Parts: sequence; C-alpha cells; structure tokens
Amino acid sequence: MFLEWRHLPNLLTFLRIILVIPFAACLYFEYFKQALILFFIAGLSDGVDGFLARQFHWKSRFGEIADPLADKLLLVTAYVMLTIAGHLPIWLTAVVFGRDIIIVSCALIYHYWIGAYEMKPSMISKLNTFVQIVYVLAIVVSLSGFDMPLSFLYYGVWAVAALAVLSCVQYAYVWGRKAYIYRKSIKA
Repeated sequence: MFLEWRHLPNLLTFLRIILVIPFAACLYFEYFKQALILFFIAGLSDGVDGFLARQFHWKSRFGEIADPLADKLLLVTAYVMLTIAGHLPIWLTAVVFGRDIIIVSCALIYHYWIGAYEMKPSMISKLNTFVQIVYVLAIVVSLSGFDMPLSFLYYGVWAVAALAVLSCVQYAYVWGRKAYIYRKSIKA
C-alpha cells in the first residue's frame, strides 16, 4: 500500500497524536521549553493539515474524527500534566473535564433515547476551547521562563472555568429543548 498526497493531512494528524507522548513527558519532567516547542509544532501541524484538507479536498472520515480527537488529546494531556505537576488547580481541571463528560453523556443519552444528533460546536464552545488553549499555552510560556502578566495568569483560571460552565449550560439547554420539542411532537 502506497501513501498518496491526499493522505498527508491524515499523516500529520497521526503524527500530532504521537507528539502527545513526548509533550506529556516534557511537562512531567519540567522541560517546559521543549514542551512549548512541541506544542507549537502540534499547533502548526493542525493548521497545515486543515489547510491541505480544505484546499485540495483531501478530506476523509478518518480526518473528521481523528483531527478534533488529536486536538482534545493534546489539551487534555496539558491540563492533566500541569495539574499533576502542581501548576494548575485540580478544581479547574475537574471543571474542564466535568464539562466534557457531561456533554458527551448528554449526547449519548440523546442519541439512544431520541435519535441521531449532529454535533455542531456553538460560538461559546469554540470560545471556550480557544480560551483553554490560550490559557494553558500562557502557563507553559510562563514556566519556560518568559514573562507573562500575572493578572492574565490569575484571571485566566476564572475565564476558563466560567466559559466551561457557560458552555455546558448552553449545551444542556439546547439539547434539553430539542428533547422537549421531540417528546411534545410524539404526544401530539
């Protein structure tokens, strides 16, 4: 089996997943500059594979599933490793993952009790992910020895927590409303 150019976005996504291992090790052993470099490489590869997939129509089902999973895996790894190392409060990581667990649970419940539901991230959800990435990046940048405003690091915790809760509430409202409308239509 030969690789073709159209497989390049999937290959980059796969390599990004592999990068999570040395990234986690760098955070655990406090090689923060190396972790920062790996984070940027992962971010760059994400941009390149997305560009290639869109520009040359090299999209695939694997890419649709693996690309967001690779992003989430990198983010989850960063939050867990920074929490283990004592650089992030455990309650923040619990809020971030609690949101994800609640959303996935609600999606599964909706899927099995009502029907298929297309997952479309809302603007708040996209903002939530963006702020999570920026905040964890700011922490790694700060730990790498580069100056970051202390107020940004302090208030960033609250911004991440607030957006995670807000995003979770929004998903619960939207799915709850859809479920209510569906149930109401069955009774009519």
